[in-house]
Amino acid sequence: MAWNNWARKAAATLGSVALVTTLAACGGSGAGGGAGAGGGESTAPEDIQIGVAMPTETSERWIADGAAVKSQLEEAGYSVDLQFANDDIPTQQQQIDQMITKGADILVVASIDGTALSNQLQAAADQDIPIISYDRLINGTENVDFYVTFDNYNVGVQQATSLLTGLGLLDADGKKTDKKGPLNVELFAGSLDDNNAHFFWKGAIDTLQPYLDDKTLVVKSGQTKIEQAATLRWSQEEAQSRMEDLLTAHYAGGKTQLDGVLSPFDGISRGVITALSNAGYGKDIKAGLPVVSGQDAEIASVKLIDDGVQYSTIFKDTRKLATQAVEAVKAYAGGGEPTANDTESYNNGVKAVPSFLLESDIVVADNIQKLLVDSGYYTTDEVKSGQSK
Repeated sequence: MAWNNWARKAAATLGSVALVTTLAACGGSGAGGGAGAGGGESTAPEDIQIGVAMPTETSERWIADGAAVKSQLEEAGYSVDLQFANDDIPTQQQQIDQMITKGADILVVASIDGTALSNQLQAAADQDIPIISYDRLINGTENVDFYVTFDNYNVGVQQATSLLTGLGLLDADGKKTDKKGPLNVELFAGSLDDNNAHFFWKGAIDTLQPYLDDKTLVVKSGQTKIEQAATLRWSQEEAQSRMEDLLTAHYAGGKTQLDGVLSPFDGISRGVITALSNAGYGKDIKAGLPVVSGQDAEIASVKLIDDGVQYSTIFKDTRKLATQAVEAVKAYAGGGEPTANDTESYNNGVKAVPSFLLESDIVVADNIQKLLVDSGYYTTDEVKSGQSK
């Protein structure tokens, strides 16, 4: 196996030095900074096999992630086994088992359920296979070596901030306006089995809480806990159904106006918007549609933002995330350890996992060109059509 016991022992020998380096390099530019130094003779990339486990192909975001990781790893010369599990936990477990059996040297895993892979990761650890947790933290096991993700608490802050801006309570510079409430909002959260959902929720609620406390914002349903707002598997259909139930129970007859919806994901946002449109709230925000946030800058939602239907999304550039995963792979393949810029925030219940965090951006209609088109993430035609090519 390319990641052999000798290399693993060399990395272990460097462990104390690597930890000091990690802590000293918190402002570093990438996860792989200087990681291979001192690791001895390196194995050629073409002799190293990387298993990449992604949760689903039903989300445009994960398709883009899988493609970005695979292409960048292959450009670096590695052999790549990319698998999507269609949001089915046993399928992902089986796929990872097969990757190990086929001789994977390093695993990059975006889990469906962050608590469901303990047996697979133990099998990997028994064969000295490093595990890189990709965007979703794997919980309840010591067998996670590194984590690459975005600053997920701040993503939640950005979601809530964009909602407040869309409602007119904050201006474009993030300063409070003179607008008064009460304004009615409803809250949606992600899937409880995804560790990130809790970070998004905390960042958002911490930001909204002062407005909830002084009644500037009112949640008519009273559903203000993550367990009440959760959306299993981030399902668009489940979000639409819950929004329909909320409208029937608390906003029927047009007596109470819903002004905004906190949504943590573009698929959930589209389900919410469908329910609102079907209930007669109008075709766009100008016509009375509530302000709806989002996340992941999926092209269908970017078009909705451009058309004035969805208010905002959070752009997490999957190309940058893939790059950090590849840098971590290179570090392990070279017999070293990746460089973290956070060693405390992400505790998986067993240990604090060394992490590399990336920053995200709020996308509204006015900055689609700057953030998404000028950066080459989408073309103008893709934004106008709502379809990526």
